[in-house]
Amino acid sequence: MKPFASFAAALVIAFAPALALAQDAIREVRVQFPRGASSTTLTGTLKGRETIDYKLGAAAGQRMTVTLTTDNTGNYFNLLAPGETEVAFFVGSTEGNRFEGSLAKSGEQTIRVYLERSAARRNESARYRLKVAIAGAARGKGPSAPAGDAKVPGTDFHATGDIPCSMGSGQPTGQCSFGVKREGNGSGVVTVTKPDGRTRAIFFERGRATGYDKSQADPGEFRASRQGDLSIIRIGRERYEIPDAVIFGG
Repeated sequence: MKPFASFAAALVIAFAPALALAQDAIREVRVQFPRGASSTTLTGTLKGRETIDYKLGAAAGQRMTVTLTTDNTGNYFNLLAPGETEVAFFVGSTEGNRFEGSLAKSGEQTIRVYLERSAARRNESARYRLKVAIAGAARGKGPSAPAGDAKVPGTDFHATGDIPCSMGSGQPTGQCSFGVKREGNGSGVVTVTKPDGRTRAIFFERGRATGYDKSQADPGEFRASRQGDLSIIRIGRERYEIPDAVIFGG
């Protein structure tokens, strides 16, 4: 074997473990609740260093329950708040395989299912069931709305009204009713009721639309842009115009 070929072969052997680790990408799965349901049960399998991120949208103050049942004692889940990719606010390997509590931040929640390091090194496998439930906002918990921002009587919203909306390309712009739960500083959740009665919960952070609850209505590509004091939200073929006053108040 030529010296260069021998050197190249040695490099491949030396870096094979690192290459294998790099290929262990996290797989994402979108959580969808059946229509009219507030919970769902997912089944899956893991082996070795495989990791699965289950993604679902939820609002601050809503109560989430997650329960993992598995045939491998090294199989756990962590919970990551919206915007986090590494730091978990719940770690299953130290806190157990059940979580129940109110969410502190609106947006896309992550349930990361994995095998602990020793089980992963042994290339063990796990078969599991993951039950996820989201309940309404917990009374008296979660981020506070701005001082003096009272709720509309008989509702859980700080403001209600109508916004321009369109349900498809070429469709005329109409009006959709909305309710907003404000968390302060331009953050909160705007819930829009579509003409067919289904709802869209759109998440805002510091005045910017950041996503929507994909367990509601039909999923679609999310896009957001600004036109003056309007946030233009597109979800698939749907289009919504949300003034800054909706999320900031005034």
